[in-house]
Amino acid sequence: MHELAITQSIVEAVVDRLGEARIASVRLEIGTLSGVVPDSVRFCFDLVTEGTTLAGARLEIDQPGGRARCRSCAEEFSSDDPIMLCACGSADLDVIAGQELTITAVEVV
Repeated sequence: MHELAITQSIVEAVVDRLGEARIASVRLEIGTLSGVVPDSVRFCFDLVTEGTTLAGARLEIDQPGGRARCRSCAEEFSSDDPIMLCACGSADLDVIAGQELTITAVEVV
């Protein structure tokens, strides 16, 4: 389960940045095309934060949807399907949203 390692990295990044400050909440952005399962991150968060300055902190997760731009016809469209196709039939796409895995906010007590 790679979500455990991802969650550990998130907690380490917050602790490295904020030191001994008590953390009330952490907000993440996990795109629907990122390959990361938000429910698994939630489960791992409580385990990983135990004994740290994040123990008891709230975890808030936003899940932006997928967006792509077709290189063939320049159409921009939404899709949460990891195998995207443009309405024109092309699979030659630039994914422009939905792959995020970002710490967007940390609330300190």
